[in-house]
Amino acid sequence: MEHHIDVAPGVRLWAEERGDPAAPALLLVMGAHASGLTWPDSLLDALARRHRVIRYDHRDTGRSTWSFAEHPYPIVELAADAVKLLDALDVTRAHVVGMSMGGMLTQLLLLDHPERVATATFVGTPPMDGGPADAQGPDPELLAYWETMLQPRDRAAEIAWRVEHWRILNGGELPFDAEEFRRREERIMDHAGRHDNTGAHAQASQDGLDRATELKATTTPALVVDSPADPIAGTAAARHLAALLGNARLVTVPGLGHALSEAVGPGLAEVILGHTTAHEPTGQP
Repeated sequence: MEHHIDVAPGVRLWAEERGDPAAPALLLVMGAHASGLTWPDSLLDALARRHRVIRYDHRDTGRSTWSFAEHPYPIVELAADAVKLLDALDVTRAHVVGMSMGGMLTQLLLLDHPERVATATFVGTPPMDGGPADAQGPDPELLAYWETMLQPRDRAAEIAWRVEHWRILNGGELPFDAEEFRRREERIMDHAGRHDNTGAHAQASQDGLDRATELKATTTPALVVDSPADPIAGTAAARHLAALLGNARLVTVPGLGHALSEAVGPGLAEVILGHTTAHEPTGQP
């Protein structure tokens, strides 16, 4: 089932849900510049056997409103969008799974709206304080590639750029199927009706994200997935985030990088379900 939800004047989000509407809700929060269609179907299908799974497009992605150039917003506004989406779908409390920047938003939800979060799961997520002081940061190859992100390209060249980007993000331990990611990006472009990347989330203000010291007071059950081959947020970042949170445990998914393929979907779903089913919410979904 698809939805189009107004979250601010002139801003509408696209969302989709699958699974039993009466099952406990699970909200998937994707990373920067990424449509909700970036979540692999194998993951969604596995999660939907136990949950009412909701995924959506952030502002300036997919079928949601693209307006940053005219009306800039801070990153924290994307966390507020997630709450408004839950309100519109009559979800009082949800399991929340955040990927990359989506995990940063999930940290904000834990701090500002803990009553709305049954459990939190973090995948490929940088800590709010940037990670341990001795961390190396993103892989140099990735940083160099990001410098070309906003160069103008036609659709074919943009698909090629994104597939190579996913290859780097995959991390080199698990097999990488370029055709799978090519098909996914073609589908995402068809979904959005455009192929460009405005870089909105990279340009958005990060004011309000310097709250890492507050995380220790959170009590929501949290799961931090250690993706050891992740060139953005690998083992050091995962361990650091788990230590910052007040009620977290760490689980390693061997070989996982920052790219979620259909092949890793079922195994990752099993890890997530082990966490969510141990902490089912009561009352309304």
